[in-house]
Amino acid sequence: MLKGSGSNVLFITSDDLGLQLSCYGDEVIETPNLDALAASGVQFDVAYVAQASCSPSRSAMFTGLYPHANGQYGLTAVPGAALHPHLRDATLPNILKRAGYRTGIIGKLHVAPTKSFQFDYNKQNPMDAWNVKRVSELATQFLSQSGDQPFFLMVNFTDPHAFRTRDPETKERGPWTFRDRVEGIPETLVEPSEKTVLPFQRIDTPAQRKRVAGYYNSVKRMDIGVGMLLKKLKRHGHADNTLVIFIGDHGPPFGRGKSTTYEGGLRVPFLVRWPGVSKPMRSSAMVSTVDILPTILDAADATTDIERHGRSLRPVLKNADAPWREYLAGEYHLHGPPWFPQRAIRDSRYKLIHSLLADSVSRRTMIDGDIGYATSREERYAGTPVRKAFDTFANPPEFELYDLVNDPWEFHNLAGKAEHAETERRLKTALKAWRHETGDP
Repeated sequence: MLKGSGSNVLFITSDDLGLQLSCYGDEVIETPNLDALAASGVQFDVAYVAQASCSPSRSAMFTGLYPHANGQYGLTAVPGAALHPHLRDATLPNILKRAGYRTGIIGKLHVAPTKSFQFDYNKQNPMDAWNVKRVSELATQFLSQSGDQPFFLMVNFTDPHAFRTRDPETKERGPWTFRDRVEGIPETLVEPSEKTVLPFQRIDTPAQRKRVAGYYNSVKRMDIGVGMLLKKLKRHGHADNTLVIFIGDHGPPFGRGKSTTYEGGLRVPFLVRWPGVSKPMRSSAMVSTVDILPTILDAADATTDIERHGRSLRPVLKNADAPWREYLAGEYHLHGPPWFPQRAIRDSRYKLIHSLLADSVSRRTMIDGDIGYATSREERYAGTPVRKAFDTFANPPEFELYDLVNDPWEFHNLAGKAEHAETERRLKTALKAWRHETGDP
């Protein structure tokens, strides 16, 4: 590739962010900076991560392959979970570096092996990425040093990920919580109320209201950080020659969200602004994070010989009616133990989940200290859809089927019902085809 012949790239991720943005209809907070980005580019209404777990999710962004094909089945701490050797020099930053790009990362990478990723500018401290002012300073440093060279900068905000406290004297780990403020941001806090109840949980207790309010304060801070970042991009004269992609790396760290194949885990915001290509619009095209690498390589005029599961979003960024995929798939293997493989596939209305070891293995019911499952055991939820949904979450049958139009957060399993037999059969066929096409072992 000739130096400078492709677009600059700013790729932004937010850790543990689902659809909790006002541009996606959330009414708890306003997210003006991301709303503005959405209005200036394409907002995809239905987007999935490959797997709702940090390392596997990010591995798909870097490789364009689902985790079952790239090797990063679980977190980097899981023995053996790492990119396959033949992919370690075929990741996004390495390909772009060979194409003449200056590459940079701010915040966590969290894909193994770390040393195989070629970043010219490397600021991977996740603690820094909680401080959005610091992120802005680091981005300014990167942009100032890049000169006229085309650049790829990946900025990974740690918000709204929970963090685990430590006793200052003993250094022992304490409970998980959220940072309401970091360096005075945000100024105005979300207070616990009847609004701070997550729709995919419906757990409404004082303790959970407080926890969810903390999550939203983290989202507010991240939105402010994105605003700072985009102002720096404009100040350096790159607003009109830079592809900007914003994504959540998976859903919130609450039961039935992160580390599941439910919509609360797989479904994320996905915003793209590509000057000269995209048109401001909302799109119903069902997109996936495996589409990120092909899109960026397209923008950079860079190529790779390795076959990818995703494809460039260029057609649907230009035309809302461009043909796209009929089915959208996601998967799960493990976050930490136990191994609990699941596959999921949906169309514009219905979704099927297949738990491959449903009869022999129990899944984990807590994620990052969340109290949702434990609370659902309380007497107040006996006989309610909430109890039933969490029962299914903890001990799923082999197949689950949901009508996402009438039941968007999957509280009523339709699998096995005669009136939905044809839909279930069709989705099973589509899932089998997807597994075959992507080499799912």
